[in-house]
Amino acid sequence: MSDPSTDTRPISADAHDMIRVEGARENNLREVSIAIPKRRLTVFTGVSGSGKSSLVFGTIAAESRRLIDETYSTFVQGFMPSLPRPDVDRLEGITTAILVDQERLGANVRSTVGTVTDANAMLRHLFSRIGDPYVGPPTAFAFNVPTSIATGVMSTRRAGGEVEKKKVREQVYLGGMCPECEGRGTVSDLDLSVIVDESKSLNEGAILVPGYKADGWMVRGFSESGMLDGDKPIRDYTETERHDFLHREKGKIKALGMNMTYQGLIPKLRESMFSKDPASLQPHVRRFVESAAVFTACPACEGTRLTEAARSSLIRGASIADVCRMQITDAAEWARGIEDPSVAPLVRSLLHLFDKFVEIGLGYLSLERPSGTLSGGESQRAKMIRHLGSALTDVTYVFDEPTIGLHPHDIQRMNRLLLELRDKGNTVLVVEHKPETIAIADHVVDLGPRAGSEGGTVCYEGSFDGLRSSDTLTGRHLEDRVRPKDEVRTARGALEIRGAHQNNLQDVDVDVPTGVLTVVTGVAGSGKSSLIHGHLAGREDVVVVDQSAITGSRRSNPATYTGILEPIRKAFAKKNDVAPGLFSANSTGACPTCKGNGRIFTELGFMETVETPCEDCGGLRFMAEVLEYRLGGLNIAEVLDLSVSAATEVFGSGEARIPAVKKVLGHLEDVGLGYLRLGQPLNTLSGGERQRLKLAIRMGEKGAVLVLDEPTTGLHLADVRQLLGLLDRLVDGGRTVIVIEHHQAVMAHADWIIDLGPGAGQDGGRVIFEGRPAQIIAQRAGLTGEHLARYVGD
Repeated sequence: MSDPSTDTRPISADAHDMIRVEGARENNLREVSIAIPKRRLTVFTGVSGSGKSSLVFGTIAAESRRLIDETYSTFVQGFMPSLPRPDVDRLEGITTAILVDQERLGANVRSTVGTVTDANAMLRHLFSRIGDPYVGPPTAFAFNVPTSIATGVMSTRRAGGEVEKKKVREQVYLGGMCPECEGRGTVSDLDLSVIVDESKSLNEGAILVPGYKADGWMVRGFSESGMLDGDKPIRDYTETERHDFLHREKGKIKALGMNMTYQGLIPKLRESMFSKDPASLQPHVRRFVESAAVFTACPACEGTRLTEAARSSLIRGASIADVCRMQITDAAEWARGIEDPSVAPLVRSLLHLFDKFVEIGLGYLSLERPSGTLSGGESQRAKMIRHLGSALTDVTYVFDEPTIGLHPHDIQRMNRLLLELRDKGNTVLVVEHKPETIAIADHVVDLGPRAGSEGGTVCYEGSFDGLRSSDTLTGRHLEDRVRPKDEVRTARGALEIRGAHQNNLQDVDVDVPTGVLTVVTGVAGSGKSSLIHGHLAGREDVVVVDQSAITGSRRSNPATYTGILEPIRKAFAKKNDVAPGLFSANSTGACPTCKGNGRIFTELGFMETVETPCEDCGGLRFMAEVLEYRLGGLNIAEVLDLSVSAATEVFGSGEARIPAVKKVLGHLEDVGLGYLRLGQPLNTLSGGERQRLKLAIRMGEKGAVLVLDEPTTGLHLADVRQLLGLLDRLVDGGRTVIVIEHHQAVMAHADWIIDLGPGAGQDGGRVIFEGRPAQIIAQRAGLTGEHLARYVGD
């Protein structure tokens, strides 16, 4: 670990050089008052749920954005979202805040790496200027702009000194969108056997699509349409009935004595599910879509999304589609060969952008890569690109765990970029757990001491050296090291992968051992996810916990997301001999004043919306009479206010004993979420908390093989050992656990390591090591072996 004193700068005591926060109470913050130095790199540490994001994002960055919005005219503000003032007494010295968070880039099906970083815009202008043959303006190379053919255009020419006008037929390309696939690059066929069980009738559950329950209104729209027999097996349908059920276009029909809109199942699904980017769908819907849809490259445009005219224009022997398909490092070499002086400034800008891709460790991407397929870490680094070349100074950059998804080798490069932003005169605020990044901080703020209601206070402020010698939870664990096991488990068998060539994989053959803990690692972009998700996910008995986001509103909470609220409501209903709906804040038991929100939102025209606790229910969300009913001595609001750990005791014994609920709560404790409240809104959870919430649910699913994608995301150093214990219990319980991970503690603790590389993109895609952690350390094999040896001190 580097000496932070070589990277840090002295901190001025001048009041004008500080961001001052007084009395911050967002979420679990407890009257936090703090002074943060400007134009320095400050890292915020602490366990997940300690209040780091509440302070940095929910207080400082939120108030900066709110104040900036207030500078617009009231007319413009009327079209903007209204932002509430953070719960804080006083904020001074804040500057314009630019958030670089983990939110994935746009999941629109037409959004690519090139479109979100402006690379495509530069290329379109370049080809419209010097592409041969000339096919039109920049929009002629845009796959998001439809083509348009204009005829009967008026033309003029001089003949004998006179101007003669005549109508001619002229073809004008306004856009470059392939009309066949509408700029998506793919077309899809549907596997009907995954969508419909033809041996069953509609009333027996013939439709296998998520949300289409046999007794639900979606299915009733078919069975009560008057065209179909709800009790007749689908295989016995006549040709007309089959067409009406599967393929009839949307139109009005008369059924049940009224006019209603009817649409066949296939066009309905194409419109509602299959036209969307899979990354934007709920996980269970996405799994259905991926199993039911067979996507192939559009035959008209060969997957390029572009018209034939756009693909015909070349520069240095390459079309714009060819350049977008190149690895960015190769695209940079292509651009360096352009010598036309008329476009020299444009080429310089393009090369500067490509160089930033390489500098930030994303040179292995291609510009045609759909942005929705980027990981959270890749998305965050892609957002950094536009800021690295910015002329802005004295702004505040806010990062949320920028090392997520990065190999130790890549973390060094990220650290240099953070320091580069600071050295341009900016304030850089980073929420982080990795010691390598904490070590370069000019200033460290440690929150805690624990999570949830036991956190929310500042435990330490000062230098990295001071943190290392402090008695805080973070300080005590900074020097933690996990040594390789003396004896590793013996594999029971193997999962074979043969000839893997998805994305950058280079015809990989590998055996993943069963019955042990296997860690798959390698630098970012080396092919880890392509190997495991592309070739193990979907196999029988394989359960995958990926990095897809959990979406949640203020009405969603751990109790609803895990499904335990349903048996709790039924237990309340049975004990008190009333209807279960009374114990739902979204149903009959909801407070009528706030409609179960617990808050009242008052719109004040052009001023910001005022949010206040509901006076009738006191923020408890339920009607007063509902709170009279009890189970185990608690009403439903008190149950939802329990922490997971406290709820485990309540539902583990006595009249409130519900074994199924206790089992799920046990999984939540296993992943370190014992501090969460059952009714805590999901939109208040951090990215790491949401990841572990998903892990807790999937742990309960049947499957001999469990695949985890970076489970250390958002985990504090003190929580990593708990995770290692959980992984051991899963393996000792008979499961095969495969972890895609960069954290050196997890690598060292593995029974088996599969390392991909040696580099990223086309420089990766090969297995460069298979064996025990002790072997890769002894051999210092590849970048992983070098960093792991340094980590354990060998």
